[in-house]
Amino acid sequence: MAVFSDTVFGAPCWVSLLTRDLEAAQNFYGAVLGWDFRPDRRGENFCVALQDGAPVGGLGVLAGQPAAVAWTPYFAVIDANTAAERIRERSATVAVGPLSFGTGRAALAADRDGATFGIWQGRLQPGWRIGARKAPAWLELRTRDAFEAAVFYGQVLDWASERPGSCQVSYEGSQVVLRHGHDIVARISGGAVRTAPDPLVRPRWHVHFSVVDLDAAVAQAERHAGRLVPPVLSTPTERRATLADPDGALFTITVRNEAGGRAPD
Repeated sequence: MAVFSDTVFGAPCWVSLLTRDLEAAQNFYGAVLGWDFRPDRRGENFCVALQDGAPVGGLGVLAGQPAAVAWTPYFAVIDANTAAERIRERSATVAVGPLSFGTGRAALAADRDGATFGIWQGRLQPGWRIGARKAPAWLELRTRDAFEAAVFYGQVLDWASERPGSCQVSYEGSQVVLRHGHDIVARISGGAVRTAPDPLVRPRWHVHFSVVDLDAAVAQAERHAGRLVPPVLSTPTERRATLADPDGALFTITVRNEAGGRAPD
């Protein structure tokens, strides 16, 4: 059954990567994360990544002016025009769109601190889901002020609204936690510095992917022209490591510390 953005509004609904070499990106992510790939309806310069047959995200060729290669999350909206106008009204930027793409309409934006994200109105990829036990595991916004960012996104995306089915926001320690149903789908943390030379310190949306064996994934990344961004972090419940792909796109891999280090189903 088809799922549309108005039924999951405000929740992350897709992640995408625009890269300089699509074949090299497929080789890298296939080796590191075990993904397969199928063609995308937009043509030979695009594909959909699959994990165990389920869609994980989209990959495409970066065209036009030189730009940093990065993973970008998209959020479901009821009306792309309305969401784009809310973004502009709050002194943020709509860089592209809203434009029609296949089964819906999309726009690419940046929040007031420069973190890039997209909005999507229309039919979602069948089988795609985000949550603590899925791939991608969850999203993280690293921003200057977590509370201020939560207010911005809440107003743009109808978080914590009175609409049935809206995402819920809670404040846990120094973080803002976003839930859709029972799943944690994003966390927002403060302390980022817009002018920092280190991209991990600048405001940005960051994608976390689940893996079965973290050490094996790190080794595969290094064999395929990627690199580990130290350190590997451990908590009582998980281990995680940040990697850069051959084009420099950053992402984090995570595995639960249970069942011998295996990720949960």
